[in-house]
Amino acid sequence: MDKQRVIPAISNHKKLKEFLETDLTYGILMNFQLAQLEDLVKLMKKNNKKVLIHSELIKGLTSDEFGAIYLIQVLNVDGIISSKPKVIEVCKKRNVLGIYRFFLKDTISLEQSLDIGKRLRPDFVEVLPAACYDVIPEIKTELNAQVLMGGLIRNEEQALKCFEVGAIAITTSKPELWKLN
Repeated sequence: MDKQRVIPAISNHKKLKEFLETDLTYGILMNFQLAQLEDLVKLMKKNNKKVLIHSELIKGLTSDEFGAIYLIQVLNVDGIISSKPKVIEVCKKRNVLGIYRFFLKDTISLEQSLDIGKRLRPDFVEVLPAACYDVIPEIKTELNAQVLMGGLIRNEEQALKCFEVGAIAITTSKPELWKLN
């Protein structure tokens, strides 16, 4: 991801405008309507940005392999974030960045996510919430994947802690943290 340590999660036009004014390359579109995506992707590409789509947080998009094919073939996105293994498989087959996202709430959810990850063999995983940063070394070892952390990152100290324990990047909707690169 070109050494970009903070990946903006963009959920409205105001934040998109802020993102386009930065030197950052990658941005995540989420919480938009499917009908808006084509224009948003074109705008980002026109501004030399790489477009990641959080497929489960796009209103009107089915977050399955067919939705992924649409994003890749029709919109020409650079990557997809999803908790659905089939979506990540489509990304891998089509040489598009696929980021397997999972939520940790207890030991069982960690074990289940690791089991799925071992079968999927993703290049990247996004782990939420970022307060679980202490499991990053285990996840990296078990999955041999690059780790991104997201969710509930409220300040620079929390972000830096994620980097200290091995996350290559954080995802955040807080523009004040976008400057940490």
